[in-house]
Parts: sequence; structure tokens; C-alpha cells
Amino acid sequence: MIDPADSDQLVRLLHKHGVEPKHSLGQNFLVDAAMRDRVADAAGLSANDEVLEVGAGAGALTVALAQRCSRLVAVEFDRHLIPVLREVIGAAANIQVVEADVMRLDLSELFPRGGEVVAGNIPYHLTGALLRKLLETEPRPRRLSLVVQKEVAERWTATTAASLSTIAVQTLAVPELRFTIPASAFHPAPKVDSACVVLEVRDRPAVDVDVLDSFFRLVEAAFQFRRKQLGGTLGRISGQGSSAAAARLRELGIDAQRRPQTLTLPEWEAVYKAFGPRPDR
Repeated sequence: MIDPADSDQLVRLLHKHGVEPKHSLGQNFLVDAAMRDRVADAAGLSANDEVLEVGAGAGALTVALAQRCSRLVAVEFDRHLIPVLREVIGAAANIQVVEADVMRLDLSELFPRGGEVVAGNIPYHLTGALLRKLLETEPRPRRLSLVVQKEVAERWTATTAASLSTIAVQTLAVPELRFTIPASAFHPAPKVDSACVVLEVRDRPAVDVDVLDSFFRLVEAAFQFRRKQLGGTLGRISGQGSSAAAARLRELGIDAQRRPQTLTLPEWEAVYKAFGPRPDR
């Protein structure tokens, strides 16, 4: 049996099909079998689970995930990798290969009830857009288990709202960084280390706001001035002026001199309710 998590076998397999890894598509294949199995285990699958694998590549993780679930949909964008993937999975009956751009794919057709587990080694350039598609579109998956750039995983799991992505992720899911993966575990090796991060999707958002999109827009606007003091930034955004905004922040127990990246998620909820759009404004 071919194991593309073995670097020598992967190189021979790619050469056989005339495939060269494409940097433009973020193709860095996991070639550490023990690490591959840790990634598959982190997905927390049961025999009845359905799985969406994003960026199946040469199929190393595909095979490991399929052994742990009832049905796996392996999505791969690069048509040159499809023959490689099919050779690796062989006659596995529970794997469906889909050649498509996952960003343009209607996932509700593949998983009409939602509740699937999403797994994969995500191309770095696709991370933010893919996360929005998965978490903000109904029906939603119940868990995401992803290999991403270590820095991204650290932002998602930060204790303060270190970035807009931190807020977006923690509003819609409970993230946990499980373990780091060295660059040497991939072929070709990327310039940075990666991490396996698991996101348990929330039944309802972590913030109690009237319109979630409006909440995110306010946060995004504030982060455009991340080096500025919050009082001045919110005064500009809301049109109240910096003095009035500082006074309102003091009422919330928030120092107007703080920067956006220092606030916690509950503090952002309070800021939105004080400065965000409301029907009576």
C-alpha cells in the first residue's frame, strides 16, 4: 500500500504522475506518519461521523481520516493531484473525491444537515476566507480540526482579542491549539512551523448582539487603528467625538487609552452595545 506520508514514497508518486508541488497553491505535504496520525486523532472522529477534508493533496491525511469515520468528502483544487489521490485511496468505499475550489463549493449539497467535521492541512493563503465560509454559513459543521500556520493558531487561541481573526473565531467557536508541527514534517518544507488547532463550533455566538455582521464591522473598523487609543478611534467611528467616547468607555469600566488588541471578547460586546448601530439611532 502506498503511504504518501513517507517522503520517499511521496516523491516517487508525484514523479510518476508528473506533479511538482506548487508554492502558489500552498502545497506542503505532510510526510511524517506519526504526526499525520496525531492530526487524524485530533479530529476526534467516531464511526458515524461525516468528514469534509479541505485540500486533500496526495491523500496522506485522507486515508487516515477515512479509517476513523463513516464518510469522507476529499476536496482538492489541483486537477493534477486527482490521479495521485485516487491511486492512494484505492478502492476505499467511504471516500468521495471532489475536484473543486472549496470556496466556490456549495457545502449544503454535500452535507445538507450540517454537523460534519472539517479537517485538513489548510493552505496559508486560504485560511481566513475559508474560516469565514465554514463558520458563517448555515448549516455549519460541528468541529474544525485544521493544520494551519503556527502564528495563526496562536492568534485564534489568544486570551485577549489580539486580532480581528481572534474575535471572529472565538465568537463562533471554542479554539484549542493541540500541538505544533515542525516545518521539517512537510515536503517541501515551509518557512514556518505549523500547528494543529481544533475549533468546537458554538451552538450560538459567544456575544449577545443584535446583528453579528454589524458587530464584526465595528471591530474591523476599530482594528484599522490598532495603534491608536480606543477613545479616539471609537469617537471617530461613532461620530460622538473622542471626549464623549472616552466618557462612555469609562462608564463601561474600560480605559479609553487602551488599544483595540487589548480588549477581551466580553469587553467588545459591551463596546458594540454602546457604540454599534441600533434601530433607535
